[in-house]
Amino acid sequence: MKNIQKYISNFLCMIKFYVLIIFIATFSSESLSENYNLKKIVTLDDPWGSSFLNNSELIVTEKNGKIKIVDILSKKISEVDHNLNYLIVGQGGLLDIKYYDKNIWISYTEKRENLKTSTSIAKAKFNKKKLNFKNIFQANPPIESGKHFGSRLAIKGEYLFASIGERGQGMIAQDPTKHPGSIIRINLDGSIPNDNPKFEGKPTWLPEIYQIGVRNPQGLIMSPFDKKIYISNHGAKGGDWFGEVKKGENYGWKILGWGGTNYTGTKIGPIWKEGYTKAIKYWTPSIAVSGITIYKGKEFEQWNGHALITSLKDKSLRKLNFDSSSKVQEEVIFKDDIGRIRDIKTHPLNGKIYFLASDSLWLMEKKD
Repeated sequence: MKNIQKYISNFLCMIKFYVLIIFIATFSSESLSENYNLKKIVTLDDPWGSSFLNNSELIVTEKNGKIKIVDILSKKISEVDHNLNYLIVGQGGLLDIKYYDKNIWISYTEKRENLKTSTSIAKAKFNKKKLNFKNIFQANPPIESGKHFGSRLAIKGEYLFASIGERGQGMIAQDPTKHPGSIIRINLDGSIPNDNPKFEGKPTWLPEIYQIGVRNPQGLIMSPFDKKIYISNHGAKGGDWFGEVKKGENYGWKILGWGGTNYTGTKIGPIWKEGYTKAIKYWTPSIAVSGITIYKGKEFEQWNGHALITSLKDKSLRKLNFDSSSKVQEEVIFKDDIGRIRDIKTHPLNGKIYFLASDSLWLMEKKD
């Protein structure tokens, strides 16, 4: 009889334990989903890149060739004229944009000779009516392809970093005498830093190249905490990754497959091997990783120092706590709520988060 009572008591304790676990999981899920609001600010046409001009205005590129200023308070949109010799082809058009110290930098698909194009970078003095851009960089050689332009911009001190896609050419990313498939570093005026890899042990590298071996990098950011440059990169069928930009190193494309395969199903190469830069986080299957930021702000203060990763394929926002590179903690914040997410920016004053989705600008803020 005592044994039966003990069995029943243990059984009831077990049920209580599982009920408690389910309650905690449910509460955690609900508290997460109720922790923020997503609000559509304005409708746009295939927006690609953005940069805050001030606390109320965001300058935005649309892949179709337009540059717009969005007032996030009044929701007024104005268009800025420009003189860029761009071409809309495949994944190409106007790409990233960066405002800093009364200047604008833009990466774009430049129309070159004989239907060829390049990922190019231009600079202009900021003007709300018209931007008179001058090229400060062209990725050479120009290539006849509508694929894999990259491209993101990040400023660190007097340096401009840019990610340059490999245009679907694979092993060109292993050739440092060509720009496609690399991360470049130039001065803000387009001149060459004298401590780039070419001048420090890599004499065959083009002078602008800082790191090689990337495929289609669509996220680039300087961390406000450790001042390092971080990058996100599309793999092929799988093999997306998030990692650190490292001087004179090689991320391995197309020797490495980062866990992915060719679209035909054939194997590319290992996830990683000695001698190549190791990413912080890999995704297989692919999430089509896009814009990234290292969060710093008051709105979601508990996220400070964490990477926020957006995606096109699964339309998600993911948070990475990567304090320890050997143990990265990933959390999916939301999925399928606002469409394909191309870019992410943190408000410079209040820390609210803004996204460029397929056809719109969205705001993420804490619930009252």
